[in-house]
Amino acid sequence: MDWNKTKTIFIIVFSILNIFLYSLYVQQLTDAQNVQVISKTSIEEVMKQENITYNLPQVNKNDYSSVTATIKKFTKEELETLVSQSIVIENNTHIESDMNTAIAIQNDKGDFDFNEFMMKYVWHGNEYTLWEVNQEEQQATFFQMVNGEPIFYSPNAMVVVHWNDDYEVTHYEQRMLEKFSTESKKRDLMTQDEAVGSLATRGYLKQDSKVLSVTPGYSSLVPLTEIQVFAPTWNIRVELKDGSIEEHFINAIEGKVIDFQLEKVDEPQLDVDVDVDVDVDEE
Repeated sequence: MDWNKTKTIFIIVFSILNIFLYSLYVQQLTDAQNVQVISKTSIEEVMKQENITYNLPQVNKNDYSSVTATIKKFTKEELETLVSQSIVIENNTHIESDMNTAIAIQNDKGDFDFNEFMMKYVWHGNEYTLWEVNQEEQQATFFQMVNGEPIFYSPNAMVVVHWNDDYEVTHYEQRMLEKFSTESKKRDLMTQDEAVGSLATRGYLKQDSKVLSVTPGYSSLVPLTEIQVFAPTWNIRVELKDGSIEEHFINAIEGKVIDFQLEKVDEPQLDVDVDVDVDVDEE
């Protein structure tokens, strides 16, 4: 066997292999650099390319972190303080109330005003904030707040108010959370600008749209257990070219875009006895 010839062949083969591997490395490095350049593209440039209007002051949330809570169990005794209504407590956690006398929710100007109703007729109604008024369905949705911010679309932290054709409340449903605890560990969270920029670069913000508001809140990570966990979440409200409104939600820890699908909740089994009726008349 001609070892010199064999040796030469091996040298040539390994040289070709090294050239191939080096070219592959250079290509991967170039691709990575291109990705970095794209990721550093300023939000102003992205907005300009898509003709998206975004000119809002920055909301700084230095104390923004995850929270935990438990589902509240209502008692007949505590709800006896609520006047002019008949209340059924289902599975200890869900209030269904029928008003004995319909309560007006329009002021002298014909605008909706739920403040008096929520403060006087709903258990700890001041802990909820109005989210949506649906005139077609004749109902308003309120989200419970924690640390001054709303908990978005948690079925265990909502009040839904219903009214008749005379704009008088006829009944409402309520669920509530309690015993909130804030996570002590500080995390690097997505800023307001990063949240808007992330939506824009991923195609969630349509051309010729306008960002109306960016507000902080919370969204559920574990929705159907007795112990609830909520992550910091940005709500981005956008007006489209045709005047319609879109709501976007993005987890400020993971950067995940959230698509809320609010469905009927299967009640968690929390020491359920029987339904409790509470009839209360105003003195």
